[in-house]
Amino acid sequence: MIKLVHLADLHLGVENYGRIDPATGLSSRLTDFLRSFDHVVGYALDDANGIDLVIFAGDAFKTRDPNPTYQRAFARRIRQLSEGGLPVVLIAGNHDLPNAANRAHAVEIFRTLQVPNVHVSGTPERLQIETQSGPVQVVTLPWITRSALLARDEYKNRSLEEINDLILERLIQIVEGENGLIDALDRAVPTVLVAHGTVQGAVYGSERSVMLGHDVILPPSLVRHPAWDYVALGHIHKHQVLHTSPPVIYAGSLERIDFGEEKETKGFVVAEVERGKARYTFQPVDARPFVTVRVKAGGDDPTAQVLAAIAAHDLAGAVVRVIVETTAEKEPLLRAHEIRRALATAFHVAAIVKEVERPPRLRLGQQALVAELTPLEILERYFEVKQTPPARVPLLLDRVRELLAEIEQE
Repeated sequence: MIKLVHLADLHLGVENYGRIDPATGLSSRLTDFLRSFDHVVGYALDDANGIDLVIFAGDAFKTRDPNPTYQRAFARRIRQLSEGGLPVVLIAGNHDLPNAANRAHAVEIFRTLQVPNVHVSGTPERLQIETQSGPVQVVTLPWITRSALLARDEYKNRSLEEINDLILERLIQIVEGENGLIDALDRAVPTVLVAHGTVQGAVYGSERSVMLGHDVILPPSLVRHPAWDYVALGHIHKHQVLHTSPPVIYAGSLERIDFGEEKETKGFVVAEVERGKARYTFQPVDARPFVTVRVKAGGDDPTAQVLAAIAAHDLAGAVVRVIVETTAEKEPLLRAHEIRRALATAFHVAAIVKEVERPPRLRLGQQALVAELTPLEILERYFEVKQTPPARVPLLLDRVRELLAEIEQE
């Protein structure tokens, strides 16, 4: 039996909702992400947990060109695992890969330096790894890039959908085709598939926005193949189990990125893998809480209503936003300084947003007078005209509210 830790989507470099620590010059949010990563490293190195292998399923950094500080922080923790004698598998995610073929990806340096016990994969391949509990096979499917394919003349002028179909056809051939990765497996040895990508049927978190329609969607048949004993997935931030036999699992991200992940529990997966079966548990980490305080404040003292709503929440150490629904008549009665004072225990106040109910405006024919619309109302009209997917609209509007609040504060 091989006992492994499966994590993904660290995204070092996400610094929204933080502040600069004057002592270190680093973002307080970097500290959050590293604290969660340290939790995983400490768990893996604790002899009492009996871990044989650590699998990182992609997206170490926020961008493909991380600054040296983020690289150093990540490398220190990978070195701890390496020096502790634990084999580590790192695959490249979409945030780790360059936007051109033949350029190095963000975690390739570990392979270049031949760091002991660290196995880095940027292309589909089979890794044979020896652990303290015996051998294990790891088949890797890093993030699929189109750059090499698009450079070929025969694929020019193809639609995005056609290109995605061609990529998927080629990928399935590499994995399941004659003399493919599955044919090369030793069927007596436990086998893990680790992939960074989107599997059909997965539920997205808040990261599902700009990638809509751009992902190559992996079919369930590819990840449910009986050759796999456990399937470790990265890319989608929401932890979820897609299938149980074999277990097909997104570990999810280790920290919350924004308010779209407010309700999600963050952590990593511990799996015990044998040939033909696997057991798994989800291990939560103490991720930074995100809290939304939403209150209807249309009474005689709307400020008192807001303060009461704030007092009803535990905001200590949280990233907080306050959304106040009120009327044009009551809006002037909101005392911003008292509201901010009530939020003193919060780690960061992302926004105090006022949603003001206004009386119907005069219309000329079927068109509202644009000059009388608020920026949010104009944006909502824009989304309607552009037929923006309804699920995306609230996320986009929330982000605009935060930006407007930041501008107002400045």
